[in-house]
Amino acid sequence: MLKNNTSWGNIAGEYDESFSSNPDSYQKQVILPNIARMVAPVSGDKILDLACGSGFFSEAFASAGAEVLGVDISPELIEVAKNRMGDKSNLRIKFESSSAEKLSVEKEKFNKAVIVLAIQNIEDVKKTLENCSNALMPGGKLFIVMNHPAFRIPKSSAWGFDENEKRQHRRIDLYLSESKEKIDMTPGASNSKDKKFTVSFHRPLQYYFKLFHNTGFAVERLEEWTSHRKSEPGTRSKEEDRMRKEIPLFLAIELKK
Repeated sequence: MLKNNTSWGNIAGEYDESFSSNPDSYQKQVILPNIARMVAPVSGDKILDLACGSGFFSEAFASAGAEVLGVDISPELIEVAKNRMGDKSNLRIKFESSSAEKLSVEKEKFNKAVIVLAIQNIEDVKKTLENCSNALMPGGKLFIVMNHPAFRIPKSSAWGFDENEKRQHRRIDLYLSESKEKIDMTPGASNSKDKKFTVSFHRPLQYYFKLFHNTGFAVERLEEWTSHRKSEPGTRSKEEDRMRKEIPLFLAIELKK
């Protein structure tokens, strides 16, 4: 569990502002259309949005007719999520504050569950998957979207450019070893007292797939999503754009109980 200055509650406003008000965010341009396509929410669905943050994706599922429960460890983010609903009382959506590792919901209530861009911030993944299995009906689906663990490793991966070959590449300094890193969410803050941090975990693909098997899930679909962005005109822009389409940012997995 994240505590004190590594809590997501400390950056609730910044977190929501970073993509809710940014039309060019990855959440809006890449993740939302793709997760909506995979989950395909319809009236009659009961969806658990675990680690829902400020409720961005919960709202999208509910707008498609689903009944949604959004759960997040941060009371501050849950408050933001509730405020985001405004006068949308027609939506069948509720928000609760709870840890993914200590989730308490009715057994076999949901036919779909999602964990979007959060599993890399959760310490006890096994318990979280067990809780999802408990909450899902037999045959229910779990959809997970994460930063791609093969290419986006906190403080151990970066872009590089070979001037001789005129080629951009992705440098990977660590992969099979698990790691835990403190991430500065306020790099522009000069005063250390104003700094706010979160924690991110790296695990290799085999870590996740072993846990899927051990917690009663079968993998039904895997997708890798790339960036939608384009480089500013320049000598490297063509190569940068080429590599954006070669190196995926996100990994999406569909699991069946």
